[in-house]
Amino acid sequence: MIHDFLNWVLHLDPVLVLVVCGALVFLEDALFVGFVIPGESAAVVAGVASGLGHLSLAAAIVVVVVAAIVGDTVGYEIGKHLFARVRGKGFIAKHEAKVVRTEEFLRRRGAAAVFLGRFVALFRAMMPAIAGASGMHYPMFLRWNALGGIVWGTTFVLLGHAAGKSWEALAHQASTGLLIAVGVIVVLAAVSWKIHEVRKARIS
Repeated sequence: MIHDFLNWVLHLDPVLVLVVCGALVFLEDALFVGFVIPGESAAVVAGVASGLGHLSLAAAIVVVVVAAIVGDTVGYEIGKHLFARVRGKGFIAKHEAKVVRTEEFLRRRGAAAVFLGRFVALFRAMMPAIAGASGMHYPMFLRWNALGGIVWGTTFVLLGHAAGKSWEALAHQASTGLLIAVGVIVVLAAVSWKIHEVRKARIS
């Protein structure tokens, strides 16, 4: 999919490249488009386009990160005000098992699940709405959402940028190397959060 998408994108005006990639990242979290189009594909494509000199690397990172953070915020608001009404209906009903898994992950990890979930397509698409529906305070959500958006967006764009003209190899090799890198980040974050929870429990 990255192969065909990249061929199409590289024939667009650089501004349109940013608009298309940013829109896909935004829609993944805001309207559950992630079930169909993973946002990392758009982030990687933006990075590859910058690596080929088609657009600015800084612009690609900023657009992807901002789109991720704002998309999550919209998803949070949708969850807060509408999720209870639409749950069990139409498209959402078809993904009830995924909703339950996301809720369980949020209960186990607390607010840190917002950050950790960004690196898993299933949770990335559902977490903002579930967090909003759960009543999580927005400042707490925003803190973890922004951290996740910055780390995730920068990582994927830089991965694509580094690939440059080797983008075809990227399509086949990215998954292994990227999962290792993201895995390290997620493990470190989980350990840090666990230490924080233990210390808080001792204090209380």
